[in-house]
Order: sequence, then structure tokens, then C-alpha cells
Amino acid sequence: MLLSQYRTVAGGIQVVARSGTEAYDVRTDQSLHELAMACATDGKSLNDMVQSLGLNGAVDLDRLYAEGRLLNPISHRDPAHMHLTGTGLTHLGSAATRSSMHERAPEDETDSMKMFRMGVANGKPAGELAGVQPEWFYKGTGSALIAPGQPLCSPGFAEDGGEEPEIAGIYVIGPDGTPFRIGFALANEFSDHVMERQNYLYLAHSKLRPCSLGPELLVGDLPASVTGTSRIRRGDSVLFEKPFLSGEANMSHTISNLEHHHFKYAIFRQPGDVHVHMFGTATLSFADGVRPQDGDVFEIEAPDFGLPLRNPLAWTRGPSPETRINIRTL
Repeated sequence: MLLSQYRTVAGGIQVVARSGTEAYDVRTDQSLHELAMACATDGKSLNDMVQSLGLNGAVDLDRLYAEGRLLNPISHRDPAHMHLTGTGLTHLGSAATRSSMHERAPEDETDSMKMFRMGVANGKPAGELAGVQPEWFYKGTGSALIAPGQPLCSPGFAEDGGEEPEIAGIYVIGPDGTPFRIGFALANEFSDHVMERQNYLYLAHSKLRPCSLGPELLVGDLPASVTGTSRIRRGDSVLFEKPFLSGEANMSHTISNLEHHHFKYAIFRQPGDVHVHMFGTATLSFADGVRPQDGDVFEIEAPDFGLPLRNPLAWTRGPSPETRINIRTL
């Protein structure tokens, strides 16, 4: 089952369920976050909840997308209670991509390659044991989450605005602090790779950019292998196109190991919060020498996730790197 949300004419949020090619309004005026919290409280599965609520009329998701009314499949009334985070160096081939951005002499292995090898060695532990912890990064609160079809804005001081096609796990925290996974969605973990390339310690800065989620959320287990395509369109031409692989068969960590090392921190188990945790990628147009420009459209698709995720790139006007932010004293 795929779930999505759109903005109604009256300004509310409507949840949509899709199985196969047909999509229908779920018979509720609650958001997906509210439905998920009800499930976490009552012990009911999200699939059972949707089945019990029932469905209304058919919905044309493509039309809603074209009208700019599709929303991210998850949201929170207070964006400060939504956390956008992720992991890197989790996919087979990701170390080669990252290391090429921080090259050293062959005998001096990069920290990226060392961390990748740690994941290969102990990122998929047997049984209930925890494996090695992955690289982890913070992107921001729900204020940085951009709806499908809307621009990903690179700030005026940025040096690059590049896509990262990923799969994200979507979670809510139950009343007793238990994390519940709602499902999985495509994500564009938009970053500044030129800044990161200057020095690995700038990675934290490079991640403080907006991101976007695919229009539809996959409820249930993630397929062992996911094959998708990442594109950049410039006008009527395709500037870049390359497949990407995800799913545990193509990763150096299990999903459960990545989840454990995020939610082991009590700060990420606050009741009612929403988490969007991105699992990493091995495919970057930046690694192929592509430099996106204002107006280029990022497109990420995978058959298991329904509609593709599309976002144009927009460069915003703002202070240059030399212009200092003025802080006032109260």
C-alpha cells in the first residue's frame, strides 16, 4: 500500500491510499501523522487502520501533482517536532564516490574509506546484536522539508546545490517513547558538495540544506533490492541520468542497525515527534562532474514508490559569504 497527502480546496490535509494503479481518499479528516499516532497508541497497524476507516472517491494524483497540491507524505503541525537526519557511507560503492571528493595518497586511506570498511565488516550483525555505528548527520527540522514539485532553494552563500537520491525511513514516537516505523519514501537529500570537498569537516555545514520526500510512502517492508533512476532535466533535455541501487542487498548496513544507532539517543525518542531518517546513496551527479543550474529539475523515481519525486533547483538571493549576519542584543 502507498499513502500520500494533498492540500484540499478548503486548506485541510487529505490522506490518500493507493494499491496498484487506483488511488482513493481515505475516509478521515486526520493527517497521516495523526493516524500513525493513533495506531501507536492503540496497537493497531496502519494498514488495518486505513481498512477500518474505508475509502471515498478516486483521486487523480498526477493532476494534484501538476496543480502543486501534493504534500510530503508526512508532516507535523509544529515543524520543530520533526527531525531530518541521515547516514552516509552505507551503500556498496558509496565509499568510492565519497573518497574521490577527498583524495589522498594511496597509502593514506581516507577516513571515508575506513568508515565504509567498518560497515562492511560489522554493519550487518547477526541476531539482535548492534553492529558498528554509521556516519550520521543532521539536516534540520520540518521547516527544511520541501513538498514534491516545489523548489529546493540553495542559499546565497552556497557553493553548490546537488541531489542525493535516497530512501528514507519515516517514524513517529509513541506515547511511551517507542519509535514506530510508518514506512519508506524516496528522498532527495540535497547537499552542497563543493563546500564538503574543501574539507571533510565541512560535511556538517554542507548538509544544512532543504530536502524533499517522494509523494508516496510505501507501507510495509522495504524490498531487499531497490532499483531507481536519478535524473537532472534542463529545459527539454536530460542533463544527467543514472541508476541508483538501495535496499539491504546493496548496503553495508542493515536498516535495523541504522535505526538502532539513531534512536539509541533519548533525545530522538520524545513522544509525538516525527523522524525522517535518510539511509544514504552511492549515486551523485557531482561525482560525474555535473553542476546543476538555476531552473534544472531533479527527478528521482523507483517503481516500488509510485510517483517520481521532482523538484526544481532555485538559487536564492541572500548574504554573500563575506556579509556577516547582524546579531542584536536584547
